[in-house]
Amino acid sequence: MEMLHYDFMQRAFCAGSIIALVASVLGVYLMLRRQALMADMLSHVSLAGVAGGAYLHMNPTLTGVAVAVAGAVAVEYVRRSYKTYSEISVAIIMIGGLSTAVVLMNLNKGINKSFSSYLFGSVVAVNQTELFLMLGVAGIGALFFILFRRPLYQMIFDEDTAKTNGIPVEWISLLFSVLTGMIVAAAMPIVGVLLVSSLIVLPAALAIRIAPSFTASLYIAMVIGLIGVLSGLTASYELSTPPGGTIALMLLIILIIGVGLKNTATKLSKLRNKSKLDSTEASVSSDAIPRFTHSSFNHPTGGQENESLV
Repeated sequence: MEMLHYDFMQRAFCAGSIIALVASVLGVYLMLRRQALMADMLSHVSLAGVAGGAYLHMNPTLTGVAVAVAGAVAVEYVRRSYKTYSEISVAIIMIGGLSTAVVLMNLNKGINKSFSSYLFGSVVAVNQTELFLMLGVAGIGALFFILFRRPLYQMIFDEDTAKTNGIPVEWISLLFSVLTGMIVAAAMPIVGVLLVSSLIVLPAALAIRIAPSFTASLYIAMVIGLIGVLSGLTASYELSTPPGGTIALMLLIILIIGVGLKNTATKLSKLRNKSKLDSTEASVSSDAIPRFTHSSFNHPTGGQENESLV
């Protein structure tokens, strides 16, 4: 393909594939933990890091990762302070991140133009350094999910029981939040700050809907995320559209089609089961009279052959 002849497109496809795999797995855990909004919150917090990096003449991606990690740690501490209203932590940290980003952007008018690539994503924004950063974050994420797969699975459904079983819930939850911040910030150059949650939430939303088991949902989410990113980048190149919005739109279309096919299959299955049940009831009703007749009770065996029907 012509677009793969360009170095920036090769980097974009490599980076997109890496982030799609690890972000999709993260999305499954976030959705099952009822923390889907956390990805969106951290993406806005990382925007403050990007603005701060540009203002201080530092690498915006690295400062975005650092601030996103700090925001993830802050979320955990605020969440523990408001145990009954844990969602308040998301609102508080998001307000802090957005307000800081707006102030820093207005302090340096010259950085506003370069912000579009971080807001909406840009294939040319992925340089060699950011590609290695994404690869490192993906490696850390894969190692974390492999090592803590069982504890995370228990924590998803009942943190109190997990704590009773000796699992260090608070530390694992803190590490999980830090990893979430790292993945969100690393995905910025591809899908942008404003759309990074789509890469995390949409594949997981469809995978959880159609997967027969937890393990299957992880693999399905990775496949969906990979298809969405690759098709979105291809369409973005061909149509000259922003890659972040194109990827999000592709994932949304896949979600709608997948849910529609799942609902159709469920309805057809119910109709088949109902048809089988009706035919079984008709067969039983037609056989009921000859099976239980007066002669059955006069049988030499005492009618024992009918015990299985009772």
